[in-house]
Amino acid sequence: MTAYSEKLDAVLQNVDTNLDASVSRLFEILRIPSISTQPSHAADCRKAANWMQRELEQLGMKADVRDVQWSAPGHPMVVGHDQRSAADDSLPHVLFYGHYDVQPTDPESLWTAPPFEPRLVEEPSGRKVIVARGASDDKGQVMTFLEACRAWKQVTGSLPVRVSVLLEGEEECGGANLLPFLKENAAELKADVALVCDTSMADRKTPGITTSLRGMMADEVVIQCASHDLHSGLYGNAAANPIAVLCQALATLRNADGGVTLAGFYDGIQDPAPATRAQWSRLFPDDSSLLEEAGLSVAAGEKNYSAIEQTWCRPSCEINGISGGYEGEGFKTVLPAKAMAKVSFRLVPGQDPDRIREAFRAHIRAALPADAHVTFTAHGGSPGFEVSRDSRFLNPALQALTDEWGVPAAMVGSGGSIPVAGEVRDALGLDALMIGFAQNDDRIHSPNEQYGLDSFHKGIRSWVRVLAALAKAG
Repeated sequence: MTAYSEKLDAVLQNVDTNLDASVSRLFEILRIPSISTQPSHAADCRKAANWMQRELEQLGMKADVRDVQWSAPGHPMVVGHDQRSAADDSLPHVLFYGHYDVQPTDPESLWTAPPFEPRLVEEPSGRKVIVARGASDDKGQVMTFLEACRAWKQVTGSLPVRVSVLLEGEEECGGANLLPFLKENAAELKADVALVCDTSMADRKTPGITTSLRGMMADEVVIQCASHDLHSGLYGNAAANPIAVLCQALATLRNADGGVTLAGFYDGIQDPAPATRAQWSRLFPDDSSLLEEAGLSVAAGEKNYSAIEQTWCRPSCEINGISGGYEGEGFKTVLPAKAMAKVSFRLVPGQDPDRIREAFRAHIRAALPADAHVTFTAHGGSPGFEVSRDSRFLNPALQALTDEWGVPAAMVGSGGSIPVAGEVRDALGLDALMIGFAQNDDRIHSPNEQYGLDSFHKGIRSWVRVLAALAKAG
């Protein structure tokens, strides 16, 4: 047993004793309206960065605020390195990532109180939640890690592992400067593993590590037939209708079993291990347990895969928008010259976005009749991400979460994309353990965003345990 393991109970007790002070510090940063996408809040973003710098310095870190300007002048990064732990090369080195910027608050009329005046609210169930913009995404989650570091410092005077911290100010507005910043500072930021706290738990009681993310490929498709809009009475039936052509082409993207029909679409991908599928089945015993909140009950994707599997580990093809012809009020008997659709594919590890784009465009071209012409506009592409099962830090972190929550921690997938996970791998060669404590009902990006006091409290305790476990793993 390491010296840090012997101190673990005392550090956890420190977290419990000082919870009110931790909440108070969280309220301080929540009061800063650091909305990164609105230029009028640029000064607030810098104020939040300066606040975070001071917090890191209070934790004994050498920290500074750094301007970014690779993509365009943007909101600064905050970088901190713990000085005492950095001196011991025998300890594992972790790079913690979070972001201090938040989403806009509109429509503010739906907030029950001003979004940057945090408050503690008791729900009818008796559960207490912190309500404010950024409470869950991501200020509350960032503070769980910093408060865990504070508890270790207060009890032992040092951290169990070497710790570096990187806090971004542009995650909510695209994060265009993050990858070039990582590459420019790769030598400084290199570590053994990255820790990302910007994800959710599997459910209210089950902690987890997000070990896989879906990537994405998106294309805009425009089909043109006639040279200009036509009178449907004069040309209807004889002239090709681009809306009909587009719909017919899009309808061939899936087969009757819900599978995607692009050539080679499923090449190179693998199903999760049977034990992982069994764990997911226990968390989501039927499709309605995932879909009911959306007013649905039956999974619409591939047969033989549950709704949660279709979301977490299977690739998708979705039509995100379609338009053409007259779309105003009333009726107009026009035969349009053009029709447009926006189509996206969520991709899993093993799929190449460029190959999927080529296959999609070839599929659409092959479905077109004479007199129909197509143009495409790309809207980004990124591969899926998966944590290596060989990571020496994965199982100790899972065990630490299990010890804190009292139920087996899950390895979960995410249907969405978290760019930083792939970017730290690309720029720094690191796996990222995505450990978050948000809940599905936190209303992130929506009015009345909230973060459960229980999630905040146990999130701090969880990081205390994870840091000790990673020290042993190293």
